[in-house]
Amino acid sequence: MAHGHMAAQVVGVAARLSVADLLRDTTRTSADLARACGADPQAMHRLLRAMAGLGLLSEDEGGRFSLTEAGSLLRTDHPDSLHALVRLLTDPTTVGAWTGLEESVRTGGPHFSKAFGQDFFTYLGGAPQLSEQFNAAMSQGTRMVADLVANHYDFGRFTTVVDIGGGHGTLLAAILRAHPSLKGIVFDVPEGLEGAERNLADLGVGDRCTREPGDFFTGVTAGGDIHVLKSVLHDWNDEQCVTILRHCREALPENGRVLLVERVLPDTAAAGADELMYLSDLNMLVKVGGRERTRADWDTLLRASGFRLSAVTSLPRPQPFSLIEGTPVAPRPDQ
Repeated sequence: MAHGHMAAQVVGVAARLSVADLLRDTTRTSADLARACGADPQAMHRLLRAMAGLGLLSEDEGGRFSLTEAGSLLRTDHPDSLHALVRLLTDPTTVGAWTGLEESVRTGGPHFSKAFGQDFFTYLGGAPQLSEQFNAAMSQGTRMVADLVANHYDFGRFTTVVDIGGGHGTLLAAILRAHPSLKGIVFDVPEGLEGAERNLADLGVGDRCTREPGDFFTGVTAGGDIHVLKSVLHDWNDEQCVTILRHCREALPENGRVLLVERVLPDTAAAGADELMYLSDLNMLVKVGGRERTRADWDTLLRASGFRLSAVTSLPRPQPFSLIEGTPVAPRPDQ
């Protein structure tokens, strides 16, 4: 476990050096790869050996390396690519936030703001390359669960889905493909929507989708009868979550629904549970000040926002997400 951060850096450097893209479906020596990416030959050989030890590469008797099935996920052109997600998780901003885990545990606040002088999302807005990387990583993470979400919830009873904080629209596209009668709106800050038009068109739903820029802390676009928020609320503290959900409640009709796609922590932590849930929880702590939540926590947030928790549906394993449905209750928070 203590060596885990070292393995993470091996994977991160491999992604930044485009090792998987350079290998693709062939075999190459370490010297050849070093020339291709401008690296020291001996150091490159040592990196490739470490990747082989981690199961990402295979080395033959002639000293040539090739990708394994796991290593292929670092290719940018792989349909299930994790390239952007790996780069984000091993980026200096993420690593820098985690160096302050002890301080965050002591204070309860995110170390990121202290390390970088501003909160993560403000920092992201002033860093175009990191913002692009973040959006791509979120899209990759969403792609792994999008079809499951689309097929494990009855979207057919609605007319217009609003994907709140939907970025490139990957989740919304999956929902619209599975339900041809639906229309959709992607709602996000302008930098979050960059790339959404092309992505939605590439996925064949551009004619049924509109993009609406906005800030969910000040309001949410009207016109939808179901709001979907995937991995949005875990970024924020309870007070901020209530603000977002109340804006959803204000924009939804009485027969509308809010659907949260989030992790649901078990009431009691136990060995053998999904440890990534708890690591994600600490990542939210050190980076943005958010948290993962139990069913009781989600129930409390929804009740404080004008909803009642009407259903929780776990997606099939190994996916760690659940579908948390909120049904509006009267009166609305603005009434």
